[in-house]
Amino acid sequence: MKRVALLLTILFAGCSRTPPLPSWGVVPDFTLTDQRARTFLSKDHLDGHIWVGDFIFTNCTGPCPRMSTQMNQVQKAVNDPSVRYVSFTIDPDRDTPEVLAAYGKRYKADPEAWFLLTGPKPELKKLNYDTFHLGDVGGTLEHSTRFVLVDRKARIRGFYDTSDPENIRKLIADIQTLLRDGS
Repeated sequence: MKRVALLLTILFAGCSRTPPLPSWGVVPDFTLTDQRARTFLSKDHLDGHIWVGDFIFTNCTGPCPRMSTQMNQVQKAVNDPSVRYVSFTIDPDRDTPEVLAAYGKRYKADPEAWFLLTGPKPELKKLNYDTFHLGDVGGTLEHSTRFVLVDRKARIRGFYDTSDPENIRKLIADIQTLLRDGS
């Protein structure tokens, strides 16, 4: 009887492993401008890295300050120099590199790991709407408040509603899973 119990324990212990994260598509290469006014080529800065993305604008009085504070908290909690963080503006007319740099400084964005990006509206719209399926970069400044997790192969692995603190904990856990699995 003890052998059966031991065997069942061993068998079911293997079943408690976290299921693999889903894949929601691949992020294509893109070119934008970072907060230092440098050309940002995703293939140079993100290929081979796990990264978290979001869409914000710097003069937002709604969810963007919370989201940027949470991005900083995720960066501190993960504490791995190989993980990157990317905030795309949805207001490229006002969010110049200089404005993004000041915003990044306010939220303690490490410019080597957390990139605040601007660029042409069509490119930002393509990423926000077509790639991440989060919304439009129009004139309304309405946008999703979700974070997006991307693995080392540019696959979208998860979406996390920032209005729920449990989702931020899940994002951190999922980053740790990707780091462990080498995904």
